[in-house]
Amino acid sequence: MTPVKVSLRSGAVKVVTDNKQVPNHSRSHRARPTMDDVAAVAGVSRGTVSRALNGGHNVSGPALEAVQRAIRKTGYVVNQHARSLVTQRSDSVAFILSEPQDRLFEDPNFNVLLRGCTRALADHDITLLLTIAGTEEDRKRVGRYVTAGHVDGALLVSDHAGSPLLRELKGRGLPVVTCGRPLGHEREISYVAADDRDGARQMVSYLRSRGHRTIATITGPLDTSGGVDRLAGYHDVLGEGDRRLVVSGDYTQASGEAAMERLLAQAPDIDAVFVCSDLMAAGAIAALRRAGKRVPEDVAVGGFDDSKVALSSTPPLTTIRHPLGRISGEMVRLLLGHIAGEPPAAVILPTELVVRGSA
Repeated sequence: MTPVKVSLRSGAVKVVTDNKQVPNHSRSHRARPTMDDVAAVAGVSRGTVSRALNGGHNVSGPALEAVQRAIRKTGYVVNQHARSLVTQRSDSVAFILSEPQDRLFEDPNFNVLLRGCTRALADHDITLLLTIAGTEEDRKRVGRYVTAGHVDGALLVSDHAGSPLLRELKGRGLPVVTCGRPLGHEREISYVAADDRDGARQMVSYLRSRGHRTIATITGPLDTSGGVDRLAGYHDVLGEGDRRLVVSGDYTQASGEAAMERLLAQAPDIDAVFVCSDLMAAGAIAALRRAGKRVPEDVAVGGFDDSKVALSSTPPLTTIRHPLGRISGEMVRLLLGHIAGEPPAAVILPTELVVRGSA
């Protein structure tokens, strides 16, 4: 039986057959093709083959094509360990989710980002390593791991202000790109973000245009850029207003439910609520129903993300479209540029109001 090695690289399953078999004196062993074999078939030197495999620098177009044809013909497989010794790169990137593990499965946004980054890196044959850093100890441990040479860079998702993780990555000089503004490090760290503040302004302005006058909000965590910026957008439209109308959540459905119950207790006359994530908005709708409130007749509800939760909600959510697919592609683009030596950069993408039945 021929053993089969299976390795996962960037979302694709790569199957490599090991031709080493149990000794059989009735037939000769078939050796794996080498760089010398590739060079002989291509009609070039072994050094040209090596340069072609390590970026193609100082290799002419015809020679590069000849090497690629020879690789296909011989079935030569690159020794990634040996290649890493030459290039000083691991050809892998860490996707660091700075949240408890259960959030990966509860919040659809993280899965959209993970899938988008995996696909974008696959185009460059780079492996994505998923790491979870949900506690302070986890963040310290993950920080030590990813800065020890195991990866070429990191994509940091859901960073919290004051976390030791970003300081660790920055201090060790690891190329890193964050999803959302890295609070306090905007000039030093590359990031990609939606225009959260403008998205919040769009939603609150829409609710006001529909005749609502007592508009509350359920914020995200205020140690994250999304939480800070969406609350700022709410205040841009309504001013500082009544503090009873502002309650914080943590982007989970349970926190949206609890926050809505608190709002109804301290401001029972509210007629609309801007909830800063679709998942929290689903929880808010559940709390409103328990209180005998109709959506949108008694209380209009607006969300943020345009995730699959927005469509499965009853009624479907009016929400702000968060361009997560574009964000993941831009994060990978900036990180690869950073690894190649480019300076930190920032990308801010526009959001869009999507009107459905909840408001």
